[in-house]
Amino acid sequence: MNVLLVTMEMNIGGAETHVLELARALKKKGYKVYVISAGGQLVKELESEEIEHIFAPLKDKKINHILSAYTIIKKAIKEKNIDVVHAHARIPGAICGFACKKMRTHFVTTVHGTYRVNYILKKLTNWGERTLAVSKDIEKYVIDEYKLESQNVFLTVNGIDTEKFIKEEISENIDIKLDESKTKIIHIGRIDKESSEVAKMLISVADELNEKLSGGAQLIIVGAGTAFDEIKEISKDNKNIILTGARTDINKLLNVSDIFVGVSRAALEAMACELPVILAGNSAYNQGYIGILDSKTLDAAIDTNFTCRGFPKVSKERLVEDIIRLAKEKDKEIGKNNRKIVETNYSVDKMANDAIKVYKF
Repeated sequence: MNVLLVTMEMNIGGAETHVLELARALKKKGYKVYVISAGGQLVKELESEEIEHIFAPLKDKKINHILSAYTIIKKAIKEKNIDVVHAHARIPGAICGFACKKMRTHFVTTVHGTYRVNYILKKLTNWGERTLAVSKDIEKYVIDEYKLESQNVFLTVNGIDTEKFIKEEISENIDIKLDESKTKIIHIGRIDKESSEVAKMLISVADELNEKLSGGAQLIIVGAGTAFDEIKEISKDNKNIILTGARTDINKLLNVSDIFVGVSRAALEAMACELPVILAGNSAYNQGYIGILDSKTLDAAIDTNFTCRGFPKVSKERLVEDIIRLAKEKDKEIGKNNRKIVETNYSVDKMANDAIKVYKF
């Protein structure tokens, strides 16, 4: 079977990494896989696996870009003899919907989050003949908001490569200056205006954490985006804050860290590396604060795909309190339990099998 995966871009991000891991897994299972996007850092990862990437301007809603992407997708369906088109995100979904109807090709989507909804956007959105949702709250969202038939909506997961994301000693130089005596707190995510709230809050409490924690604290912020320059400016005088920009060696950075603060796929990757996790999200995406991930908060985390959707907003006081608690307790069992959760429920193989089930028309 020939499968075409379509997403906005292949830069560092949760949905993009999902596409990368899905493409790899499908290829291993004998599928011929192609990826269409506006490009990005992860294209090299695809090419290293000999998975063909095709460029299309899918990042925005400019009419000329939409028309160009539509033409490119139709051409790829025909020339690559595509059996199923699998879109990720709303813009690719809308364009692929038209292209698949024209080419009479089966069309499925994966929904990675919730979106602003109004009458026009509902009419333009196309979630395919069958829809995969990465969490229970998103499954309910697409059924309620877009009136999808429940029998055509299926749950899946963000599959994590547990061979790459694993607890290990990092002996090689990873290009950042670490103070071994300090507790290292890592935050990973896009640094855009809407998604930098947690990063800014961590920066605002960095000095307090450094004072209150035995040996001090060091903050590692990983990611890039439209708010990166602002983040750089407000943290420039603090020697205990490290900004790495966008990185592809996330597994190594996690393995030199002690505590993870953030959400979504990055949280799952941290769990796979046996880090204690604090789930804290950005209110612009209706994300709030679940706090320390443990047996009491696990169900809520799973239901929202580890994003804290619908939970109360993050508070500095609670965030500081939870970081200090984890740093003092140094409970290795928390990390080991986090690893087991990922191994049991969030494997790449499960994610690929979920997709394969919906490909069988």
